[in-house]
Amino acid sequence: DDGVLLSATGLRKTFARAGEGPVEVLRAVDLEIAKGDSIAIVGKSGTGKSTLLHVIGTLERPSKGEVIFLGQDVFRFTESRLAHFRNRELGFVFQFHYLMPEFTALENVMMPALLAKANTAQSRSRAGALLEKVGLKARFSHRPSQLSGGERQRVAIARALMMSPKLLLTDEMTGNLDPVTGAEVFDLVKKIHMETGTAMVSVTHDEQLASQYSRVYRLTDGILKPEPPAGWKPPSQD
Repeated sequence: DDGVLLSATGLRKTFARAGEGPVEVLRAVDLEIAKGDSIAIVGKSGTGKSTLLHVIGTLERPSKGEVIFLGQDVFRFTESRLAHFRNRELGFVFQFHYLMPEFTALENVMMPALLAKANTAQSRSRAGALLEKVGLKARFSHRPSQLSGGERQRVAIARALMMSPKLLLTDEMTGNLDPVTGAEVFDLVKKIHMETGTAMVSVTHDEQLASQYSRVYRLTDGILKPEPPAGWKPPSQD
């Protein structure tokens, strides 16, 4: 189906633990992401939500299973092609911003384009436009240490959008922020998702936040299951 952006099938991920048997974090996980989709993945801490996001984002290889992105089996790519794919097609926002301390906000946002050897002047102008979009027009030349936590996360969001990715992956992106700032950052990402049609998959432990996505999945004991939509009641058993 040409509406499918990414389909993950039979994903398993096993980690070896010192002195103990291997631990299976993901067991036969299937997930289909449509173009423009918004999916939240919830579950207790330590259930493997981040691992699932890392596998979907090709940051980790699954022990078994495949990830097909627009018809291509991404784990068959060479490492350099995979890095290129990740830089072009995916945007990442983590709980920690991972900005480079020695660079300005503008330079941090430009980074993916510089890695892709894109035109510098065009990249600078796009980075500036993105920083304006996330409300940081007056912060172009500030370094991360001169920004608040919420501002750093906004810079990280602008950087994630630099290459106009088809899929934005976020992992507890508001986890380090106070509730008010967190809500602002979330609203910003939601607005960008609506405007650009970028598909979005977010790992969160915040059920209230998750309820604002089109679909919610819960990861329990390595198994991913869709949650019933809000307001859904099981049929009465009479």
